[in-house]
Amino acid sequence: MKGQQYLIEPDHSTIKSVFSSQQAAFQKNPYLSVTERRSNLRKLLSLITDNKDSIISTISDDFGYRSPHETELLEIFPSLQQIKYAISHVKKWMRPDRKPASIWFLPAQTKIIKQPLGVIGIIVPWNYPLLLTVGPMVSALAAGNRVMVKMSESVPKFGQLFSKLCSAAFNDDYVAIINGGIETGKYVSSLPFDHLLFTGSKNVGKKVMAAASRNLTPVTLELGGKSPAIIAPDFPIKTAAKRIAVGKCVNAGQTCIAPDYVLLPNYLVNQFIKEIRNEVKHLYPDGVTSKDFSSIIDRKHYNKLTQFLKDAKNKGAEVYDIMKNDSQVGLKFGLKLVNKVNNDMIIMKEEIFGPILPLVTYNNLEEAFDIILQLPRPLAMYYFDYDKTRIRNLLTNQIAGGVTINDTLLHITQDSLPFGGVGESGMGHYHGEYGFHTFSKRKGVFHQTRINGVGLMNPPFGKIAETLLNFMTK
Repeated sequence: MKGQQYLIEPDHSTIKSVFSSQQAAFQKNPYLSVTERRSNLRKLLSLITDNKDSIISTISDDFGYRSPHETELLEIFPSLQQIKYAISHVKKWMRPDRKPASIWFLPAQTKIIKQPLGVIGIIVPWNYPLLLTVGPMVSALAAGNRVMVKMSESVPKFGQLFSKLCSAAFNDDYVAIINGGIETGKYVSSLPFDHLLFTGSKNVGKKVMAAASRNLTPVTLELGGKSPAIIAPDFPIKTAAKRIAVGKCVNAGQTCIAPDYVLLPNYLVNQFIKEIRNEVKHLYPDGVTSKDFSSIIDRKHYNKLTQFLKDAKNKGAEVYDIMKNDSQVGLKFGLKLVNKVNNDMIIMKEEIFGPILPLVTYNNLEEAFDIILQLPRPLAMYYFDYDKTRIRNLLTNQIAGGVTINDTLLHITQDSLPFGGVGESGMGHYHGEYGFHTFSKRKGVFHQTRINGVGLMNPPFGKIAETLLNFMTK
């Protein structure tokens, strides 16, 4: 029996019933073969490729307008790549790791088995609704688990579409997609999952973690925060401006790893503003009406960005409108640079999550690095420099979830790298083999042999045991 398509506000008893069916199905078949895992991953692959156009148009409808090319580049393509990567590597990931036994216990053997955890909960944000659903699903399915996904209420049309597609491809006891509002999200996070992954804001993440703690459910939190872009004094400012502009403007800045503020020498501020204005004009020649520039998700978030700017202006900041036609067009919000900021401004306290980019000046790189160290550890860090010694110092002394050198965003696209935050920007990680291990139990196994010497150390202890203990403890 194929799964049903859930209503926007499903009854909690329905969710509980599906969850129980997934637990029961896992108990009946707790270790899926590599063939079964690849089959599930291929179903997910076909689900996306066969419905690419409807996925793109539905996400755009939820946003009010979302550049179709952005969705294809930033969601469709990386989702497919993650699935293909897992299909190619899952057999290797599943192999037990042989480990050397302690010399005192030879000829015994030891190994590590990667065992599926059971039922995995995934709570999805709205900003990349396909990618941030598929990414954790790939890791969980590759690891041999059952999956329950709570979609974001901010993208209801896509949530319903994805539920319909998954219901046609999977039984409920493998994959269940849950749509609904805040109360549904609270209920889902309260279920006793074997692991729960949440992507979203820090404040909601705290609530999810608190709910999970009541069941001792381990959590992976993918949050966000203030991700800096640091420009070294001698780095080509035009190159930095171009790459930062791209990283900040895709999806209208609604990206958890978007550059949140720029650190640069004071004497380069005017040139940076000039270069980024030129670059944005090239990227989006029609300003906010350009077909490649996306909309803000909803009125509430649009008003929040407006309030950020108002607060900054009232506290002495200079705001530069970078995009032409920068009048209200639907919920389009053109890129703004904000100079002369201070720590009392909201934009320097909260994650911006939109096309507003504060400029923070420094006298030397040591001062710039000190500024970062005074703030919570970021999800991402971007450093523009060709000096290998300074790059090495940054990588050694600064802690961040991930780093891209001389560009933005691209570390998240590498399936061979872990993705995740640290401190206030999150905990745990996934992607590729790291996601496989997140949703697996690495179970240590000691295999005793027929003939062994362990019995020499059993009571009653005599001279042989004393001699051995003296030798072992020297």
